[in-house]
Amino acid sequence: MATTKRRLNITLAPELESAIMRIAKRDNVPEATKAAELLTFAINLEEDIALETIARVRDTKGSKLINHIDAWK
Repeated sequence: MATTKRRLNITLAPELESAIMRIAKRDNVPEATKAAELLTFAINLEEDIALETIARVRDTKGSKLINHIDAWK
C-alpha cells in the first residue's frame, strides 16, 4: 500500500534506538510512529522556544501595546 508520507532514513545511537524501542513497546505503537511523535513534540518545543525569545525581546518597559483584536487583523 502506497503512503503519502515521506520516508527519512536516520542513524541512531544505540542508546537512542533502545529508548525508542522501549517507549514504542510501552505505548504499543510501531517504532516509526513513536519516533515521528517524538519529532513532532521536539519541533513544537523548538517553536515555543523561538516564540518565547521573540516575546522576551518585545516585552520591554515602554514598548507599544496592541490590543488583541488589532493584533489579528
